[in-house]
Amino acid sequence: MNALITFSNSPVGHFVEIPEEVATGTVVVVESPRGFELAKVVKINAEKPEEGFEDEEEKISFVKVATKHEIKTDKDNLKVREQIKEKTNQLIDQLGLEMKISGVDLTLDRSKASIYFTAENRVDFRDLVKNLAAIFKMRIELRQIGSRDETRIMGGFGLCGKECCCKQFLTDFEHVSVKMAKNQNLSLNPTKISGLCGRLLCCLGYENDHYVETNKLMPKVGSTVQTPLGEGKVLYNDLLKRLVQVRIGDDLNFEVKNFELSQIKQNKDKNEAKSKREA
Repeated sequence: MNALITFSNSPVGHFVEIPEEVATGTVVVVESPRGFELAKVVKINAEKPEEGFEDEEEKISFVKVATKHEIKTDKDNLKVREQIKEKTNQLIDQLGLEMKISGVDLTLDRSKASIYFTAENRVDFRDLVKNLAAIFKMRIELRQIGSRDETRIMGGFGLCGKECCCKQFLTDFEHVSVKMAKNQNLSLNPTKISGLCGRLLCCLGYENDHYVETNKLMPKVGSTVQTPLGEGKVLYNDLLKRLVQVRIGDDLNFEVKNFELSQIKQNKDKNEAKSKREA
């Protein structure tokens, strides 16, 4: 039976074959390229998408249902992971390495630790690995990651006040562009459209299709339209509510009103003539 599982430190799902008697919510032992680890079954009879939902190199297989002792061991490993992280940071300072530790993964049997780090330049960490292996008596692997993966591992709260999407539920990082912010009439101030990772907010892409389609329906800012109160000039479009803010009157005597899109009639001929004059 095909099942979707997740590890405790990531919302990314992985597909494995499990026995039929294993239920949703069960903690299981799986074997991954890192070694034996605990994972949670989040969905059974899950359909695997045709295109890469998971990393093709991340081959994972079911071993057995976890015992209470193994679940306790996994919790105890959290302390060991913190010890490894603390010692690694001490050695980094001693060796003068320019790198930042983001997180540590530890196999269930404590035979291997995977240490994730970020660095602007290439780092020679051979001495660091030797020292850590000698101290903790286990295999040490260092993996360099990007800023987005770092935020996913470390977590945090975004501008909205909620925990970062990549830590909660995002299974993949979709392409996000500045054009998406423009489509939503957002300020292009980097501090307002960037996440903790320093990259553009993932949520810019959530409703982008809606904004693109709505933009096609709305009159252009500066264009002339007909309203129930007469002819006016478009000042602003509220894309979410589909409201059009219009100035009615001349430069000396005017009023500003909001109208629903259905109440607006665009003066295409007049606007096209204006565009030709400006050109």
